[in-house]
Amino acid sequence: MEGLHDTYHAALQHGHVVPDDDDYVVGVVREPMYGIQAHLDTNITALAPPRDLLTEFKELADEIGHNDAIDACDFEQRYRAHLEGDTQRRAMRDILSMLPETAVYLVCYENTDDKICHRTYLKDELEQLADATA
Repeated sequence: MEGLHDTYHAALQHGHVVPDDDDYVVGVVREPMYGIQAHLDTNITALAPPRDLLTEFKELADEIGHNDAIDACDFEQRYRAHLEGDTQRRAMRDILSMLPETAVYLVCYENTDDKICHRTYLKDELEQLADATA
C-alpha cells in the first residue's frame, strides 16, 4: 500500500530510517519505553497487542524464543481478532485517511528481519480494510 511503512525503534534511533518531517510516525506499542516517544508523532495503544496476549507471549518467548512463542500462543489469530474492535477499526480508518498524501510509519521494537511482529499483521489488516472500503 502506497505510503504505509513499518519500522522499529532502533532503526529510527540510529538513523537507519529517517522519515520526512511531513510523515506521520505512529507507535503501536502497549507501553512506550526506551525513549521511543522521542521518535513518534503519537502512540496508538489500541493497535498494540492486548495486554493478556502480550503477557502470555512474553512469558513463552522467554522459554522457547520469540518466533516460536508467536505460534505457541496463537498470536496472529488473537491479535487479528483484537483488531476487529470498534476502537481499533476507528484508529485504522484514521491512519488510512492520511494515505497516500502522508506517509505513515508503524513503529514498535521488533526488527522484522529477525522476528515476527504484530506490525506485519496490522499492515495486512490495514490493506484489507482499504480494499474493503475502496
